[in-house]
Amino acid sequence: MVRRRNVIIGALGAAAGLTAAGCSTPSHAKGSTAAAADNSPVGTWNSPSVTPVSLTVTPRAGAAKVLPTEAVTVSVAGGTLDAVTVAAGSKKLSGSVQSDGVTWKSTGTMAYGTTYKVTASVVDATGAKVEKTSTFATLKPKAVAAITFQANGMGSLKTGGTYGVGQPVIVAFSKAITDKAAAEKAITIETTPEVPGKFFWVSSTIVHWRPAKYWAKGTTIKVNVDSLGVHLGNGVYGRSNSSTHFTIGRKLVAISDNNTHHTKVYIDGAMVRDMASSNGKGGYTTITDGTQIHFWTQNGPHVVLSKERTHTMSSASYGLSDPTNPHYYAPEVVEYCTRISYSGEFLHAAPWNHSLGKANISHGCVNLGEADAKWVYENFLVGDVVEVNHSPKSLPVWDGLGDWNVAFDKYGH
Repeated sequence: MVRRRNVIIGALGAAAGLTAAGCSTPSHAKGSTAAAADNSPVGTWNSPSVTPVSLTVTPRAGAAKVLPTEAVTVSVAGGTLDAVTVAAGSKKLSGSVQSDGVTWKSTGTMAYGTTYKVTASVVDATGAKVEKTSTFATLKPKAVAAITFQANGMGSLKTGGTYGVGQPVIVAFSKAITDKAAAEKAITIETTPEVPGKFFWVSSTIVHWRPAKYWAKGTTIKVNVDSLGVHLGNGVYGRSNSSTHFTIGRKLVAISDNNTHHTKVYIDGAMVRDMASSNGKGGYTTITDGTQIHFWTQNGPHVVLSKERTHTMSSASYGLSDPTNPHYYAPEVVEYCTRISYSGEFLHAAPWNHSLGKANISHGCVNLGEADAKWVYENFLVGDVVEVNHSPKSLPVWDGLGDWNVAFDKYGH
């Protein structure tokens, strides 16, 4: 028994020295295994049973720039694995010995820029144990990009929430993305019922995805962004994987007609409310910084962005602060406000407007009676659609969610 122990300890000493030198195979070992490019034989040694025992670790010992998503595997030939730990300090990577007893596989993901130590306890055919170690390091990115999901530029998407038929999928990165193809490849969108769609980058950090037509009511959308370990260009890698899901509610589309001065609301194809309205009066003026602004309610499909019980409005909110300008108006608290653009278009109560159903005299909002504005506020969802017809100015894609104003054949790819 003493002699057998001496043999094992002697073999361990030789193998440990080889590990530190890059884990090349001992020249005196019988049945040795050559190191492959992606793994590392930590050592091969003869047990008293004369059965050669070898241990192989992937990633190889001394490897650097290992992706955090890469699996760590430890395998033994001529023996069995008793235990394996892969750790960075006190943090251990999850994994388990497989049913064959000779392979260990990780099940978790690693951190960037971290050195991991692999410690494996091997049992040979005689029952003797020997412990082997190996180290490698993961990639250290220039920068990492976090992922968030937006309902729009004013609010986050609520996982499990219910949205209107105009709600696009919106993925926001915390860093500018230069390899957009890599980012899109990392994004998986599953819909039930299944429907094809396209990506559209509204900026270097935000990408939208939508189908050719408004969503069907009841559609479920699942979004996975597997960006951990993905190079997104210019040294930027995804910080982590992220996912979300949401559901489309009933199909609500409101049509606000500049010519008839009425806004009609349709739910699942049936008109449920006909509201007298007054849209933007049109025309232009120049504000303090020299910019020219207009007063039309913009044409085309708008998507509901938010709802506010009250909102303080003034011409100064869009840069018109000169009291002598005929379009100027002082701050006032407005009730039942449903926002449909970033530039300040709302459906809201306008009890002072006596031209509802007769003429367009607003500064660009859809003015409604108080009862109608209250009904809209209480019944519309974020993501519902408000289509404005017969206006000479179109809603730009960047002003709110103007995605549906872009023909699908020109919408991204």
